[in-house]
Parts: sequence; structure tokens; C-alpha cells
Amino acid sequence: MKRIVLFVSLLLFVVSCKKENTVWESDWAAPIINDTLSLANLTNDSTLIESSGFYELDLSRTLFDLKVADFVSIPDTTIEETFTFSGSLNLTPGFSFVNSIEEHTINMEEIQLKLVILSAGYIDVRVENPLGTTTIFEVKLPGVSKDGVVFTNQYAAPPGTQANPGVVFESIDLTGYTLDLTGLSGGEYNILRSQITVSTDPSGPSVFITPADITKVKATFRDVDIDYARGYFGNRVVSDTSDVFLDIMNKVQSGMIDLPNTSITFEIENGIKVSAEGTLTTANNENASGNVVQLTGGQMGTSFNIDPATGTWDALLPSSKTINFNSSNSNIENYIENLGAKHNLGYKLQMNPWGNVSGGYDELFSNSKLRIKMHANMPLTIGLDQLVLKDTFDIKLNQDPEKTRIKSGELILQASNGFPISGSVKLMLRNEGGVLLHTVTGSSALNSGLYGNFNAEYGFNIYDSEIHFVLTEDVLNDINDVYSIVVESTFNSVNPATGANEQMSIPFGAFLAIKLKTKFTTENQF
Repeated sequence: MKRIVLFVSLLLFVVSCKKENTVWESDWAAPIINDTLSLANLTNDSTLIESSGFYELDLSRTLFDLKVADFVSIPDTTIEETFTFSGSLNLTPGFSFVNSIEEHTINMEEIQLKLVILSAGYIDVRVENPLGTTTIFEVKLPGVSKDGVVFTNQYAAPPGTQANPGVVFESIDLTGYTLDLTGLSGGEYNILRSQITVSTDPSGPSVFITPADITKVKATFRDVDIDYARGYFGNRVVSDTSDVFLDIMNKVQSGMIDLPNTSITFEIENGIKVSAEGTLTTANNENASGNVVQLTGGQMGTSFNIDPATGTWDALLPSSKTINFNSSNSNIENYIENLGAKHNLGYKLQMNPWGNVSGGYDELFSNSKLRIKMHANMPLTIGLDQLVLKDTFDIKLNQDPEKTRIKSGELILQASNGFPISGSVKLMLRNEGGVLLHTVTGSSALNSGLYGNFNAEYGFNIYDSEIHFVLTEDVLNDINDVYSIVVESTFNSVNPATGANEQMSIPFGAFLAIKLKTKFTTENQF
């Protein structure tokens, strides 16, 4: 069409140079499309393999991929210590007051962590000094270590006042740090420990301190990511539903598709050393006509056990649970043949459904994941019965009847079809408001390759078709009012031996080669 517009525009430019009107007719033919469609460029991340000269579909998808942070995470936690005296006191240079080891509980609800190694995170340390001399803060966090060295830092806060204390702030990267959260007794959980020492400057002056002079230390753990965790991860429930959209299916308006016996397997892969109980809660799809099919049978809606992973950090072996839906135990064929454009999938997982059976020795590692995968392997054998596809294309053409206009013409589709599928095509022209102006039907069908001749080069039958779409003068008179073209195709898989629509295997390497050209008669004035 773009070439036609270009031609008309060029012709209008030429004839605009003439002063006297001369009228004549001319015939024009121009190619528009020359292309070949095959399964090689119609597939995306699906895997198509050859089996005995025909296509076979080997399909695998990861539906859910839950990582460490989806199960266990440490919230931002602040440790704050304050130091003061009940009475007034003159502090000599180098005077120190020591806080014994204090314990601080991390709010983890039902999760009970004993040991954690961090892959990322920070600790923000802030000290405040209200005294009139430099004050030395030693911050020690027993149980927080890296390469066996306990976290210990010193901070020299400048002199200050109650209203405007001297402040030192530092942010420290905690990547690779280990957190022992078992407390002073070694048998607790979710416990951070701190030990703070505060000293006046040994080289500074003596200072007077009152109960109003409050020395502060604040340490905030933030943005922590876990590389390894050990403890009891609770028996909480993790659930979710997600929508998967296949927009191309919205083009299917009616008709039926028939598939061979189909088997789909869901595999639950557990890379966490914790038992779980799972349920596939829902799987349904809705097609373009609004028809909804719910997947039933198998273990849909029924809980199943998931074993914990085994092994260690460098040799983790996830457990695997499979659930199979086939033609004998479910409605999987009806589900797929509904040609849903919108799929709704849901799951529910409960960790430790029988409580703390590991004695606080649940484990997860940086590579621990819980995945739900889908596997399907089937011959690419498809039966089509009056399957109608629609697609809409915006278009805007203008012609000036006082200069050059198209009086009549046609679009000619030449096709070489190696697929065992036949089809008929019609074009519906609509105005700006969507009102149908004209319908143009193809002169013949796009015949199935099964009706053609055997081609030794490709190893399957190929049928050559030529389809004409006649654009009458009535159609062309309304061309300025056309804003969109709806292409409606109806497909069938007819068995030449029976004349009935049946399932047909698709030959390996099948293609549809098409050439679309125009043939117009124009009336020209200049």
C-alpha cells in the first residue's frame, strides 16, 4: 500500500505541471510482499525437534522461582546504647566507663535464626559526645565477625555540648560477615550482642559531667541480604497467583483446535533444607470469547509433601516432586484447546508443616531456590475445525478524483504451502467509527499442502495457490473513508482421504511462501 501511495503522490506531482486537462487510463502492477513463513521464525523460546520427519514440541517453563529472600530476610535493626551518671562528676583525662555485653533481639516473628552469613548489607554507626573534650568510643559486636575477626571499631568524637554534641558517623560494608545470633548462652536465637567502651581523651582536659549529659551510640543494620542461614524458618505460608498473557490468542475468534493426547508435568524443586507442604491452588485460562476452562484432576487443589534438600554448601542436592496431568487423569486437552489468552496460575506452600522437626537446623544457601517448572513433550499434531483468526490494521489512503484515481484493481496473493492446513481469507474495510463499509472475499482458498505435489527437495507435498481480492469501483470510491482493515482467516486441517477435519502432523521444515502484488487501473487527468 505504501508503494501505491508513493506512486499516486509522484503522479500527482507530475500532472500538476500541466495546464490543460487530458484524461487517460493506465494499468499498473507492483509487488508488495515477498516472504516465507516457517516454524523457525514463528517460535520464540519453545524447543522444536525433529521426530521421524515431523515436528515435535519439547516445552519447559519455569513458572515460579523463589529465592532466599522470599523465605528468610532480616529486617533493618538498630542497637542503641546511652551512657549517663546519676550524679555530677569530674572526669579526669583517660577516664573510661564500660558497658557489659548487652543483648538485643531482632524481631523475626516465628523465624528463629542462629547463624547467618551475609552476602550484602551495611552497619551505620553513629556516636554522640556532649562532653567538652574528645571522647573515644570503642564499639565491639561479639558474634559479628569476618574471617574469624570480631567486629571492633574505635571512634574519636570531637568535644560538644548537650544542645550540639560532637558526632561521628560511619557506614561499614558487611559483605562476608558472619552473625552468631545464639546470645550469651549459646542456645538462643535472633540475638545481637554489643559491648561499648567510652573513654575521655587521655591527652585532653578534665571535664565535668552531669546527669543531663547523655553519651549515645547507635548501630543500625540495614539492607541485609543472606548468603547462608541456619535455624528454624517457621511454618508460615507462602502463596501467590500470577497472570500469564498470550496476546496472540486474542486474535482467535471462534472454531476448534484438536490436539493429541497431551501430558504436562509440574516439577517442584526444593533447594532448601526444610520440609514443606504444597498445593497447586488454581490453573484456569480465558479465551478471546470469554470462555473459561479450569484445569481439574491430577493433584490440583490437593496438598502434597515436599522433602527437604540434602547435601552441603558445595554439593547441595535439591529434592524433586512431580505432578502429572494427562488425558486420563485430567481435562488437560480441554484446557489447552480452549486457546486461552489469559492464564491464571496459583500455588500455596507451607514450610515446616509439622513444626520444628529439625531441632533448629533448617538451612538455606546462596544457591537455594524453590522452583515450580512445567514440562510437556508432544507431537506437533494439530487438528483445526473452522478456527477463525482476526487481526486489525490501521490504514489511511487518500486519492483526488480530480487528478488521479484508482478506478478498479485487485490484490493477488500467490502462495506455496507446505503445511497440512487450508484456509480462506476475507478483508473487512471499516471507517473511523468502526462501521463496516465493504467486505472483500478471496476468490479461492489457500489450499493445504496435502493436496499438492510431492517435492523431493523438501520431502513433503507443496500446493501452489493464487487468490484474488477484487477491489471494485464501489470499494475504491470509499477509499478515503477507510481507517482500518480487518483480516479474517478461517483455517481447517482436512484429510484429503476422508474430507474431514482431522489431526495432522506438521512435516519438519514446512513453510508457507507468499507473494502479494497489486494490479490497478488508474484514471489520470492533467
